[in-house]
Amino acid sequence: MPEVTLGDTVVHYDRTGDGPALLLLHGTAASREQWGQLTAQADGFTVLAPDFPGSGRTRDGGGPLTVEALAAQAEAVLDHAGAEKADVVGHSLGGVVAAHLAGTRPDRVRRAVLHAAWPATDVRQDAEFRYWLDLLETGTFARMLPLMAFGPRYWEQATAESNEQLVKTLETMIQPGADRQIGADRAVDLRPVLGGITAPVLVLGSAHDRIVTAAQQRELAAAIPDARAAEIDAGHGAPAELPDEFARLVLDFLSATP
Repeated sequence: MPEVTLGDTVVHYDRTGDGPALLLLHGTAASREQWGQLTAQADGFTVLAPDFPGSGRTRDGGGPLTVEALAAQAEAVLDHAGAEKADVVGHSLGGVVAAHLAGTRPDRVRRAVLHAAWPATDVRQDAEFRYWLDLLETGTFARMLPLMAFGPRYWEQATAESNEQLVKTLETMIQPGADRQIGADRAVDLRPVLGGITAPVLVLGSAHDRIVTAAQQRELAAAIPDARAAEIDAGHGAPAELPDEFARLVLDFLSATP
């Protein structure tokens, strides 16, 4: 597994396939493993999927995380992989990091898909993120995740037993640095950099997102010069809830956009 060192951080990332670079940036409390389905369908790309500090195998000094530092680590992965430019796909916190990279280093981003990203954390979101921190402390964060992350299509087919099994699985998947990544969520403010994005961007929203509002999605798209919007019939966790449909929307945009 490749690794690159930036300051006190050793960033581990997966590299698979062959072709133009496709950089995948995961969400809070997840890891590079959230991209399994998209990676499997991304024929013709060199897929680069790093772990943020606190997730997977990436290690650092354990201090607070910032969007700026995570974007610098993402760029370091591109440098290490020999990629001058990349298509960048991010989910939630990863979408925020992707937008920051595209706005501050537009020469490195060919196209971008921002799923469940937001322009700036407001009071309502900060209250949500504080609640997440409380749930992490009490060990009940995994029980909240399906309620927060999934839409009606999940609940229509779920049973009490299947949802309980999912909760148990999620308990094993929550990353040890989730609290630090939530700290980065609380401080998001992309507004100074969004106007600097020159790449074509798909702002991909989820119809049943309880974390990022429709108004925030509209604000994000309006602030990016070359942005278009689309929606998936899922909750905030669309890459896990509807992995095939999510991958299709992402790859259709990347293949159709010059």
